[in-house]
Amino acid sequence: MSFLDLFYIPLALVTAPMWAMKRRGGWGGRFGKGDVLGKKTKPRVMVHAVSVGEVSALRALVPVLLREAEVVITTTTDTGMARAKELFGATCRVERYPLDFSWSVKRFLDRVAPDVVVLVELEVWPQFVDACHARGVPICIINGRLSARSFKGYSRIAGFFGTRLQKLAFAAVQDGEYAKRFEALGLASDKCLISGTMKWDGAGLVDEVSGASELAQQMGIDRSKPLVVAGSTAEDEEAMLVRALPKGVQLLCAPRKPEHFEEAARAMGGCVRRSAMQVADPDLRRASGPASGLFLLDTIGELRKAYALADVVVVGRSFGTLYGSDPIEPVALGKATIIGPSTSDFAQNVRDLVAGGGLIQTSREQLSGLLVELLADATRRKRLGEAGRAVIRERQGASERHAEMILTLANR
Repeated sequence: MSFLDLFYIPLALVTAPMWAMKRRGGWGGRFGKGDVLGKKTKPRVMVHAVSVGEVSALRALVPVLLREAEVVITTTTDTGMARAKELFGATCRVERYPLDFSWSVKRFLDRVAPDVVVLVELEVWPQFVDACHARGVPICIINGRLSARSFKGYSRIAGFFGTRLQKLAFAAVQDGEYAKRFEALGLASDKCLISGTMKWDGAGLVDEVSGASELAQQMGIDRSKPLVVAGSTAEDEEAMLVRALPKGVQLLCAPRKPEHFEEAARAMGGCVRRSAMQVADPDLRRASGPASGLFLLDTIGELRKAYALADVVVVGRSFGTLYGSDPIEPVALGKATIIGPSTSDFAQNVRDLVAGGGLIQTSREQLSGLLVELLADATRRKRLGEAGRAVIRERQGASERHAEMILTLANR
């Protein structure tokens, strides 16, 4: 048992009630258990993406890797697991990322036996990194990002964290500001590469999304009336949106975290819940009542379908004390997209899209008026969508660059 295990165990005991309340699944996988992977026919690349956003960013990368390697996708959250299986379950092994106990990590590495480990954005867990390094398995970061808030936290343990950064083969980061932060924490400058963000590549520039029409039909969304879709909402944003909604306009909210579903339902009194539409009992489906014009997407993996139905999209976690959500997905669908003032976790993406005329940043106070303006002006909405897609096209290509670097490691 290591020193870090002795630190983790009491921490796990203290936080266990919170994990139980969130109803996390896949505990066997979290402790490294599972089937031993079969004999390798190609180099085996493990790609770790913590949750939905990081998993979705892999859409353009994974097909390139599969040309020369086996790919194992690991993820941490239940929502990330569902998304990974949806996107990659037919072509890749999808596994839970182990908790950072020494025995969980050992069990996982013994049965998965990766030749290269790829960490998306950050996710540098010390015992996992140490174990890979001890086995001679190269580790790298792609799509690297380190927000000002995270940098401040890691700076308090710079020596400890920097020791792990020094064990990386390289870190391919999104921009120069992130590069400065990685280097300040101990990453050698010759290992820190600026390569852009894969999220531009993972954005599907399409007009139709499979299953969107069925979603509208099942939930009772009236396609003849305007619809505002708010994605990744949190805090009190549902109540804010209900107040800001123009008369005669429908609203669908999709909370970022499942544990927020009930609070969101209370804020949207009388809303139609997607979960109620999926039950087998027709009496329970009818119990949600006729469409009120308010809809709650309290399921996992259907936000993209909802975005496809929208006349206007509002990006959540950006009108309160949180740090924003990534606006790329609705913009890629050609939607007129609004985001709030709190976007520090996605600052560069937001700046690029706003500067290119493909995203509108506004405040709580201005939201209602802006919705009225956009919903009354189809030409402006179309212009916003086209400008946003142009910004995305200009910035694509990071996935190919990342794949080349990863495969070079794998084929050494």
